[in-house]
Amino acid sequence: MNIITILVGIMIFASIVTGILYVTFGQVTVRKLRKNPETINALGSEFVSGWDILNVAKALSLPRNWSKKLENSPFSFLYANSNLIFKHTTKFDHFLGAMFFWCWLITGFFGCLLVVLNTFGVFAK
Repeated sequence: MNIITILVGIMIFASIVTGILYVTFGQVTVRKLRKNPETINALGSEFVSGWDILNVAKALSLPRNWSKKLENSPFSFLYANSNLIFKHTTKFDHFLGAMFFWCWLITGFFGCLLVVLNTFGVFAK
């Protein structure tokens, strides 16, 4: 087995874990936020179905001062309102959101990096 096969296997496993976290976070946390009349319009813009799950996870996992800067920018309609999100979620929701967001971000980054390195022939024999 060469290194590229091992790395692709790790990426597939990480993608499956990220997908499981995505569905779990959406069903456990975002579903109750969508049902709450206070928070339904505070989940950020939804370009495609499920994008609000990423917005909520980002609001729960980024530092609060970064979220404040994003919310006060001209593009604030794209981001979830972190004050309302924190007010209506539990510590478990915060943990689950952070786990999902960072797994999603790291898996995506390393997947793209793997493709670029493979394109440049780093893994060629």
